[in-house]
Amino acid sequence: MIVFRQMFDGQSSTYSYLLADPDTGECVLIDPVFEQGRRDAAFIGELGLKLTWTLETHVHADHVTGAWLLKQRLGSKIALAEAGGAEGADRYLRDGDKVAFGNRYLDVRATPGHTGGCLTYVLDDQSRAFTGDALLIRGCGRTDFQQGDAGTLYRSIQTRIFTLPDACRLYPGHDYRGATATTVGEEKRFNPRVGGTGNEKDFIGYMANLGLPHPKQMDVAVPANRRCGKPDNSAIPADPDWAPLNLTFAGIWEVMPHWLEEHAGEAQILDVREPDEFLGALGHIDGAISIPLGQLARRAGELNKDKPVVTVCRSGGRSAQATVILQRQGFEKLANLPGGMLLWNAEMRPKAGGIDYDAGL
Repeated sequence: MIVFRQMFDGQSSTYSYLLADPDTGECVLIDPVFEQGRRDAAFIGELGLKLTWTLETHVHADHVTGAWLLKQRLGSKIALAEAGGAEGADRYLRDGDKVAFGNRYLDVRATPGHTGGCLTYVLDDQSRAFTGDALLIRGCGRTDFQQGDAGTLYRSIQTRIFTLPDACRLYPGHDYRGATATTVGEEKRFNPRVGGTGNEKDFIGYMANLGLPHPKQMDVAVPANRRCGKPDNSAIPADPDWAPLNLTFAGIWEVMPHWLEEHAGEAQILDVREPDEFLGALGHIDGAISIPLGQLARRAGELNKDKPVVTVCRSGGRSAQATVILQRQGFEKLANLPGGMLLWNAEMRPKAGGIDYDAGL
């Protein structure tokens, strides 16, 4: 019985997949996310596994891979498509290659079309396949950048994925509706783009009229992923130990709302919104210190450098910049609250002031 785990990154809606041989403890991780590197390393350690390979289904445009970071932390090797155009990998994969972990292996199938270097990984017994963005649950990846081509993608799906057994479970690179897996048989019947009675001409016409905006992180993610996730300065910051934090590729430490609610007294909560926002409809976290971002550089002395600072704003953008400003001022124990007061309110956490949208319900 293989060890299998499906893990999720909420910011990019990316699935990462861990597969391990229980007899040897060797494992592979497909499509790791940079911000989840600490989580993945901790999870692998808890299970007593040894990460031998990180595998990419393609050069991603919506998140930065954790491959380089995990290589530094765990000594794993990096593998991805030769056709992907990335540098810094330990192995460049072609159609028909095998990636072994212990006594098990993954077959490599080239499935270009979403990008020019897409791969699908098929478990040795063909019970599972990992399709990246080539085939999604009731959908497929777009074909309008990174050497994408609709006709090529259609043929890749029909000849390299739909030729697997109908019972083979398919695991995509993303899902935006909460679905976790599908099967070859389901997609052949129900996928509105590539299943049923449609043909290649229908598919090309469908894809030509999607009209999607480019991914928001594309300008950052694609260059970084062509370096296998290696940052420009090649530095790995020391892990803070005052809270369970996530590190973003931009070097911003983040703390989750549930920790801040439970440990509010252990940190200075710094709200960097304007005064009218601090007192406005979203309210503020009880006990928060209000210093607008534009005043922070000259008012940083109002904060205690020996006590952790958690920065907050409306959505997490201004507060991320606040950590940079404070770091320049010599603060070391810093973290941003991702999602800001929008996420805090969405999770119905306690606040001071603002509007109680649930009042009377």
